[in-house]
Amino acid sequence: MPDDDINLPEHKHSVIAIEMEILRAAPWDKSPRPFVKWAGGKGQLLENLEQYFPRSFEMYYEPFLGGGAVFFHMVGMRSRFSAILSDINEELITTYVVIKEQVEDLINRLKGHSKDYSVNPEKYYYEVRETEPSADIEKAARLIFLNKTCFNGLYRVNGKGKFNVPFGRYKNPKICDEGNLRSVSSALRWSKAKLLPGDYREATKEAKKGDFVYFDPPYHPLSSTASFTSYTRYGFSIEEQENLSEWFEELHKRGCRILLSNSDTPEILSLYDKKSFHLKVVPALRAINCKGNLRKGHTELIIRNY
Repeated sequence: MPDDDINLPEHKHSVIAIEMEILRAAPWDKSPRPFVKWAGGKGQLLENLEQYFPRSFEMYYEPFLGGGAVFFHMVGMRSRFSAILSDINEELITTYVVIKEQVEDLINRLKGHSKDYSVNPEKYYYEVRETEPSADIEKAARLIFLNKTCFNGLYRVNGKGKFNVPFGRYKNPKICDEGNLRSVSSALRWSKAKLLPGDYREATKEAKKGDFVYFDPPYHPLSSTASFTSYTRYGFSIEEQENLSEWFEELHKRGCRILLSNSDTPEILSLYDKKSFHLKVVPALRAINCKGNLRKGHTELIIRNY
């Protein structure tokens, strides 16, 4: 136990003991982790982010969910909490719901994909890419299968909303990570996660004083050719960044604790550079880039109102 905990009042020891007991009772053997690779995933930024996670809060909101790295990290490190998780990508949210409610059926379907893929990987990949399943279980299995076997684990759609990433040429992709899928399912049920497709404003409209909101929007591009916001058919323009900053201020007025990450650019700085907000520049990698050397040497902004 750290030295600064030795002389804690008795009730503080009791709180810590209760929280540790809750963590020990969590229904998974290994902490859950993202089940898909996602543009802008926060796995490499967690060390910088976690020092700002509030110790307690009424409700956790994550409106730009993506791969869910921050949510899964918090589930694995703290006592139980409730969550409202959302994303504009409806197919992604459908996949989360299926994992939460039908994980064993999903595992069986992914095992089928894995078997068929092994016969003729490239042919089978493009066959699946062209399908447009109507059943949620098939939509979820397709999304995970394509994410595990497409080029660079990239999720991208064209203007018509069709997935258009080429074949990835992996030797032995782990299409069905059943252990992690079960842990993810347990974490979603453990936190009583409410999963919503749609706009960040709609998802957080009920957020109130004492709630914790983490915003991870599509990052503002570092240059005119560096933008990647095509995980839906809709982009995320500088006007949307401005709208988000206004919503940030609205939630701030309500008394929510808000944490936001974004590109370290003059445009984003100008939106949040106010006395009431704290801004920190941190080093970061760009996970989605075909050239490894271009993933290094970047900085990002962490912005908070508490």
